Amino acid sequence: MGVECRYELAQAAYVKLALHALKHPAAAVNGLLVGRLLDSAASPAVVSVVDAVPLSHQPHHLPLLPTLELALTLVEDHFAAQGLAVVGYYHANARRDDADLPAVAKRVGDHIFRYFPRAAVLLLDNEKLEKVVKGNSRDAVVQLYTRDSSKSWRQAGSDASSQLSLKEPSTNVVLADHVTTKKWQQVVDFDDHLDDISK
Repeated sequence: MGVECRYELAQAAYVKLALHALKHPAAAVNGLLVGRLLDSAASPAVVSVVDAVPLSHQPHHLPLLPTLELALTLVEDHFAAQGLAVVGYYHANARRDDADLPAVAKRVGDHIFRYFPRAAVLLLDNEKLEKVVKGNSRDAVVQLYTRDSSKSWRQAGSDASSQLSLKEPSTNVVLADHVTTKKWQQVVDFDDHLDDISK
């Protein structure tokens, strides 16, 4: 992308995407990141991610452009009154040991990038998530990917902590508490809604 940018991840967004992955541990899950660009004139610019919208635990639905367009339109319409927009995408692979950003995540990221040129893709690290849930780690459970000038999605390097920060320092403690109280059962994605429209 060539534009220096930092991403600030709010507790609500972080906890929701992690709980979405925990609800469907044997499936790849994904969703949209909602937020705003705080100050485009600042250097580096800061993108505030305030919420996450779980989309699917059956990612074969998402590569279909009409499905993605519908989801983007519904989410944009819902959050527009609050001055928020889709600023990225999150993905968790089905396998615990799979730490590669899949092609579907790159394609969705490319699509969002057309509308928001500072789009981010967050890949959930299942091994780190397992450690946080057990109380053995305070590290963020997501890896930041941004689009570079060659139009490829690249993982933030050794300075990832300066590019991605958790807004609230106690976020992993809150996540562990939500896991013990089984709050993951309350997470509903579009697939769940299509299975039961009362959700």
